[in-house]
Amino acid sequence: MNAPTDAELDALSVATGQRLLALRHMLVTAESCTGGWIAKCMTDVPGSSSWFDCGMAAYSYEAKQALLGVRPQTLETHGAVSRECVVEMVSGALVHSGATIAVAVTGIAGPGGGSDDKPVGTVWIGWKRRGGYARAEVFHFEGDRDAVRRQTVAAALRGLEWQMA
Repeated sequence: MNAPTDAELDALSVATGQRLLALRHMLVTAESCTGGWIAKCMTDVPGSSSWFDCGMAAYSYEAKQALLGVRPQTLETHGAVSRECVVEMVSGALVHSGATIAVAVTGIAGPGGGSDDKPVGTVWIGWKRRGGYARAEVFHFEGDRDAVRRQTVAAALRGLEWQMA
C-alpha cells in the first residue's frame, strides 16, 4: 500500500468532517505514534470547531496513564502497542472529553523500536462511540516512518466512517 499524499489526507479529512457534522458527532483523538497528526488533519478543515472537540498526543507511558486513564498493569503486561492499550486509550479519550466519538492510535512508526513480536509498522487503532463498545484493529504498515504514520492517519479516518455507520 502506498502512503497517502497530503491531498488524499485532506480529502479524507473533509469527508470525515462532513459525516461527523451531519450526524452531530464531536470527535476526540488520542494519538501516540502519529503525535497529533490526525487532530491536525481534522482541524485543517475550515469549520472543524463544529465537530472536533480535542486531541491528546500521549506518547509516554506516563502520559497515557495521566491523560487517558491507561492502567499501569495494562502497559506492564501488554505494552503500549496492544489491543488492550488502545481500547483503554479510546475509552479514556471519551471519559476525559466532551466528545461523542473517539479514535486512538498506538504503534511503532520506526525506524527503530520494533521487535519480532511487534515489528516496525505494527499499529493498533481503536474507535468508540460514547455509550458503545470499542472496536480495535491491528495493522502492519510498510515503509519508512512518514509512510507508516500517513497510513495510520488514513486508516484511523476510514475506520471512523465505519464507526458512524
